Amino acid sequence: MTPIYEAELEDHVIELLQEQGYSPLSAEEQEAGRDGFSDVLLRRRLEAAIGRLNPELPAEARTQALREVVDLPGDDLIKSNGDFYQMLVEGVKMEYLRNGERVDATVWLIDFANPMNNDFAVCNQFTVQENKATRRPDIVVFVNGMPLVVMELKNPADPAATVEKAFNQLQTYKREIPTLFCYNGVLVASDGHYAKAGSL
Repeated sequence: MTPIYEAELEDHVIELLQEQGYSPLSAEEQEAGRDGFSDVLLRRRLEAAIGRLNPELPAEARTQALREVVDLPGDDLIKSNGDFYQMLVEGVKMEYLRNGERVDATVWLIDFANPMNNDFAVCNQFTVQENKATRRPDIVVFVNGMPLVVMELKNPADPAATVEKAFNQLQTYKREIPTLFCYNGVLVASDGHYAKAGSL
C-alpha cells in the first residue's frame, strides 16, 4: 500500500471541501484578501458578505458592524471567542440615525436561512504572524471571510504523528497566534486515520 503523506492529506481534504462548494484559495488570493499576515480575517470577503446580506441597512451601519468584528478585543481568548459567537449567531446589534432618529439594527454576518448565499473558502498553510511568531495551520475554512474552522493534520505515514500531537500543535497555535482563534468555531485534529473535533 502506498503511504499517504501530510501534503497529500491536505490536498485531499481541500478536494473534499471543494466538492461541497468551497473555493480553494491560492497563496496569492489569501494575501490579496487581507492587509498583512497579522490579519486573520479575509476582510474584503467579509465586507462584501455584510453588504450582500444586509442591503437594506445604510453603509454606515454595515461599516460599523465590520469594525466591531475586526476590532474584537483579544485580551481574553475565551471571552473574545464567546463575544464573536454571539455576533455570529445573533447578528451585530447597533443603532444608526435615520431622519434624525435612532434606529436599532441587526447586521448579519451569515445567512443561516439560505446557506448558498454565503461565501465558502478553504486554504492550506494559512500564514499568520503575531507576537513575533509565524505559524501556518494546515487547513483553515472560511465562511464569509471569517476563519471558522482550523484543522491540524499529521503525516499518516509516520506512526509517531498522532492525533494527540495534532491536538498539541493546536494548543501551540492558540498560545502563539491567538487572534486566529477569536473567530474559531471548530478545531479538528487528525492523523489521517482518526480525527477529533471540538470547540475552543
